[in-house]
Parts: sequence; C-alpha cells; structure tokens
Amino acid sequence: MSANSVYNILVKDSVDFSDAPKAEIACYKWTEGYTPYAFAQLIYVRDLGLALHMEAYESEPKSVYAMYNQPVYTDSCLEFFVNCNPDQPLYINFEMNANGAFLSALRPGRKGKQPIHELMSDLPAVMAKKFEDHWSVDAFFTLSQIKTLFGKDTFETGDVLLGNFYKCGDETPIPHFGMWAPIDLEAPDFHRPEFFGKLIIGEV
Repeated sequence: MSANSVYNILVKDSVDFSDAPKAEIACYKWTEGYTPYAFAQLIYVRDLGLALHMEAYESEPKSVYAMYNQPVYTDSCLEFFVNCNPDQPLYINFEMNANGAFLSALRPGRKGKQPIHELMSDLPAVMAKKFEDHWSVDAFFTLSQIKTLFGKDTFETGDVLLGNFYKCGDETPIPHFGMWAPIDLEAPDFHRPEFFGKLIIGEV
C-alpha cells in the first residue's frame, strides 16, 4: 500500500465538487516526454453513492472508441481503480475515454476478471466533456451497484476504501502512464492493488 497516499472523501447531500480536494495524478514513473496534468475528485453523496470527477489537460485527446467494454486504455484514458470493501480482496478497474466510453471488471488482480455487466444490469452512469485545453469525465456509482460488487452499501465517517487514479494512453502518439499513488515497479502495471492508496470517508 502507498503509505503516504491518502485522499479525504467529502460527504455531501448532492453532487458538488467545488470544494472537494483534488487527487493529482502527478507520478509519471514510466513516461518520458509527455506528462499531462490530470486530477480526480471523489464525493460520497449521503444515502446515494459515490460521485467521481476526473480531468486531463490535453487539447486533442485520442478518442477512437465509443462503446462500453472497448479497449479505451489505448485511447487517452482516465482510470479509477477501487475496492469499496477492504474486508474482501476484489477491486474494479473503471477506465474512461473522452467519448465517455468505458470498460470495467471486478477482479483480484490483472488475471481473473469478471466484466461488471455480467454482475449487474444497470451500469454506472458516465458523462464526458471536451473543452479547448482539457477534457473531463464524471461517473456515479450507486449504493446498490456498490453492494452488488463489494457486498457493502453503508458507509460512515472514517471508513476506508482502497484505490488509485490513473492517466494513460497505451497507443497514443506518446504512450504515457500517470498515477496518484506511486507504484514501485520497473515496468508499467496499474493492476497492483498492493500499491493502492487510502480513500477515507470524511466529514461534511
């Protein structure tokens, strides 16, 4: 686990990221020549679920794919990996491009994945926007979806989730691999939950 990577999730009654802290994706351990500024924000919306906002400062993000479960990691991609219940070993990878296309699976690591559409019929809602100098994605994970995936749908102040935020583009003009919580490996591999940071449910 990345001991120094801690993010405080604000608790709110609605989706409002105006004062939510930014988890900056600033560690480009395996990248040379291209390190776009990117960040993530998380909010726990009381009695509803988790809201995610991510941004990447790229003026022309590669965005080939437009459908669910396509290889969006080969595009310009923003990713959220999370385990909402550390009492069990599984996490989801949630990977999104600038079209709002995403892929996701429940898994213990790189191998052994189960796509989330095999587990639930209502997939998390994703919305993407493109601006002149950056792009963003928003996603919402309902408590019902979280319970289906992780067996937990109640959260209190002080509860700890485990996860990481990433920026990548495996087949972009300059392949790049950025992360919030550093991964201490020589070769790129985001599927290493032992390096996840702590995401702590905080106060209003």
